[in-house]
Order: sequence, then C-alpha cells, then structure tokens
Amino acid sequence: MEQTDVTALGELLIDFTECGSSHQGNPLYEANPGGAPCNVLAMLAKLGRSTAFIGKVGNDYFGQQLKNAIEGAGICADYLYMDNNVHTTLAMVHTFPDGDRDFSFYRNPGADMMLSSEEIPVEKLKNTTIFHFGTLSMTHSGVRCATKKALETAKEAGALISFDPNLRPPLWESLDVAREQVLYGISKCDILKISDNEIQWLTGKEDFTEGVAWILERYPIPLILVSMGKSGSRAYYQGKMVEAAPFLRGDTVETTGAGDTFCGCVLHYILGHNLEQLSEGDLLEMLTFVNCAASLITTRKGALCVMPEKEEIEEEIRKRGNNLLTR
Repeated sequence: MEQTDVTALGELLIDFTECGSSHQGNPLYEANPGGAPCNVLAMLAKLGRSTAFIGKVGNDYFGQQLKNAIEGAGICADYLYMDNNVHTTLAMVHTFPDGDRDFSFYRNPGADMMLSSEEIPVEKLKNTTIFHFGTLSMTHSGVRCATKKALETAKEAGALISFDPNLRPPLWESLDVAREQVLYGISKCDILKISDNEIQWLTGKEDFTEGVAWILERYPIPLILVSMGKSGSRAYYQGKMVEAAPFLRGDTVETTGAGDTFCGCVLHYILGHNLEQLSEGDLLEMLTFVNCAASLITTRKGALCVMPEKEEIEEEIRKRGNNLLTR
C-alpha cells in the first residue's frame, strides 16, 4: 500500500450557511460541504499532499453530495462509509456581523456517529505519515472507540499524531466528559492546534503562555499552535514562543474553516521539515503562511470546496510584506 501524507478521521457534514433573505424576509441557506477533518485535508490536497479520510455519512442526497465533494477536492474516499439507517449530519451556521459564527447541529444521531471500530482501515493507518483527528468523533462511545483504535494503530506504526480539539459544547453530554476526551487527545499527540478560547477553558489560564505551560507540565507535546483569531497565532516549541500578527481583512464574510485551513497548512509545513529540528525562522515562515491562508478562507462561504491555492497565498504574503512579531 502506498504511503499517504495525512489520513484524518471524523465528521463530514453539511454546513448550512446564511446567504441572504428571500423576498418574504426569511433567511436563505446554502448547503456547503464541511466538517473540520476534511477541511484540513482539502487544504492539504490543494498544496499537493496525498490525503485520505475515514468517516461515515448517510446514504442520502447530502451523503452523496459530500462524497462527490471530497473526491472532487482530491481526497481519497475509499474509507467513507454510507449508512443506510442514519441520515447525514447537518449544521446550521449562524453568522455574526463580524464574521464569527455559532452552530446548531442536527445530529441525534447523525451518520458520522455511527463509525465503528470494525470499519477502521488498519493497513491504511499503518501507511500514513500523519494521522489527524478532533473531538467530534469522541462525543459518543461507539465512534470514540473507533477513533481511539485508529489513533493507536497509527501511533504504533510510527505516524505523527495531530490533534485539534475543535470543541463544540452542545454536542457533549457534559463539559466534564468533553474535558476528559480533550485531555486524552492531548496526551497522544505530537502536534496540537488549539484555539484561544479552548486553551482558556481547558487550563483555566487567561494568559495563553501560562495555559501552554499548564499543558506541557502534564504532556510533553513537541509543537503547540495557539490560534488567536484577530490577534494572530503563536507556536510553542522547545521552550521558545514565536508569534505572528494576523492578516486582517476588510472583506471577511465568515470564519468557518479558518482554523482548519490553519491546521492543514501547519501539517503541510511539517511534512516538508523535520519536527525535531525547527528553527525560529522556520516557525515564523510557517505562521506567516498559515495566517495568510486562514485569512483568505474567511472571504468565502464554506471551506472544503474553496480552499486557497498556494500561489494565491504566496502572492498575498508578497503584497503584505513581512508583518511578524518575534518573541
């Protein structure tokens, strides 16, 4: 079996994003393919990386739309299962004036929750360089077992483990259960991408550097990335912290997929470099690229099907110049 750069497991769903109003004044929604793990893979595929997805959708209209979408994005769909009994998961994305958003999920149950341990492609996971996952595939016991089997299989085979908590509180039985599973993921990963509000929630520390110290006291993660929205991003690596300013835009539409675009670009960079030998210059270069890419996706509805091209990102960086802060 050929080696795959990144294999991801998790949710694949439809994001219904607002797109104006009807003549009666009712909100109109566009059915955009989404789901954090596949958004990450779509960005990686745009950058020329080989990718594969493990997950489940309903054997329905939306499930077929999603299968077509990831195949069209260049993601291997050989391990996307179609459930005959449970419908594809849906999410209504409510957009605020500043482009930030909130979610309402239709997932009780949703097909992504139905992935079982028996459906995990062991040989594929033994032949992947990076395995990426989040916590939406850990909210319920069956798919949680499947996720942990995939993770352990990849880790035992020597893959790097990438984890993005991507916390969605309404989907959990309780935030105590969520915390337990987030800590499990953190305990297993080599690359952690965590948002500003997630690290504050998890550690109880308002200061991000204190929050990272709290994590590192418990789990020796080689690389931690903190995404800070309009404040940019940070990389914590071997006792150093590198911070990059954001690429602020006046044409932001919504922020769905920005963190996933960020994460995909980080994994692309790591695939081209040695995780054990990154310089401050490397980290600055990486954060510049990922911040720029994340800013571009905020100008578009959805994420999975509209990831920016490498040349587009590089051109935007050239236009803006080097706007990084080093600490």
